[in-house]
Amino acid sequence: MTDDSEIQDLEAALGGYKGNVASTFKGTLTWDKDLIFLGRTQKGYEIDFDANVEWGCQASEPLMMSLAACISTDCLMFLQKMKVTITSLKTNITGFKRETPPQHFTGFDIILYIAGKNLTEKKVDRAIDLSITKYCSIYHSLRSDIKLNIKYELTKEE
Repeated sequence: MTDDSEIQDLEAALGGYKGNVASTFKGTLTWDKDLIFLGRTQKGYEIDFDANVEWGCQASEPLMMSLAACISTDCLMFLQKMKVTITSLKTNITGFKRETPPQHFTGFDIILYIAGKNLTEKKVDRAIDLSITKYCSIYHSLRSDIKLNIKYELTKEE
């Protein structure tokens, strides 16, 4: 299989997953007390936000976790399409922010811990590249000057 046809085949595999993503999202944010807000998605999922980080998370933490989830999901889908049997996947992410306002993220270190059968560095490199260059909507929603450092550790199983 050529590289171009392999990429087309992998991209077609995301049709079910990426094809179901809504183009419009709604949510509500309700002030509770102090600096605490309750966020609710259009499907009813809730998250507590607390600027003092006593009763909920900082507003930027779900953004950071969403980046990790987006990249991890893309990689999982691509690797499965590449005939890899994933037995575990864990992602650690560290975000770095400016110390002065605006305190936006300047970069992220991500480590993927992947275990499975038929697992190769070439396959993981390809999956990460496709996620970052084309598919991860969270990454593409962030500032273009954000530095992304992705590493991985593989546990190959027979």
